Amino acid sequence: MDIRLGSLVRDAKEATGTVLIIDVFRAFTTASIAFNNGASHITLVAEIEEALALKKKGYGDVLMGEVNGTKPEGFDFGNSPHEISEVDFSGKAIIQSTRAGTVGAAAATKADVIYVTSFAIARATVNKVLSEQPDTISIIAMGDQGVIRADEDEQCGIYLRNLLEGREPDTESIRSLIMTGGATQKFFDDSQPQYHPKDVELALDINKYPFAIKTSRESGLLVARRTDI
Repeated sequence: MDIRLGSLVRDAKEATGTVLIIDVFRAFTTASIAFNNGASHITLVAEIEEALALKKKGYGDVLMGEVNGTKPEGFDFGNSPHEISEVDFSGKAIIQSTRAGTVGAAAATKADVIYVTSFAIARATVNKVLSEQPDTISIIAMGDQGVIRADEDEQCGIYLRNLLEGREPDTESIRSLIMTGGATQKFFDDSQPQYHPKDVELALDINKYPFAIKTSRESGLLVARRTDI
């Protein structure tokens, strides 16, 4: 099993085999909570305009996403785990657009299979991938806007690799490293209310959910579905 670590959109474009796209703060933590709260599927798109157009055509019930951390006009929810943590999405089809995670998933056109992931579903993702026994696994940390590396995604990538190779890192040490990271500080900055401190707590609730999120192309769209282990 060949495990490759990469970062940002540039590496997502070149990733092959089974590809794991990471966005801890916040896209795929938010997606994990949405699935836990009953969402039927999530259509992942790179651009806000595409998301709005798909909703208008009836491809989804709920729009969820962000631009520079803020909920776009016309969207139902931002990209905040805290904001949707108590929302009942039972049977709802969601369209999600963010500046890193969904962009990375859309960019991974050379992949055989794409999983989107975060700390919240790390172990479940690994268990699912190992059950499929792929020859190549590409782990891509999407970082800030898909162009700047970020501690939380890089650490998640290393954590996933360790789990895939049978090691058990200390999760408290991982949390401590991320809490001092630059991308974490905006969640505790009162001048940026679009970033809620609770988002960090939820994003670092490691291995909370017992399912993976696997994507497939359906009618030309990249659709993510909950995959139970």
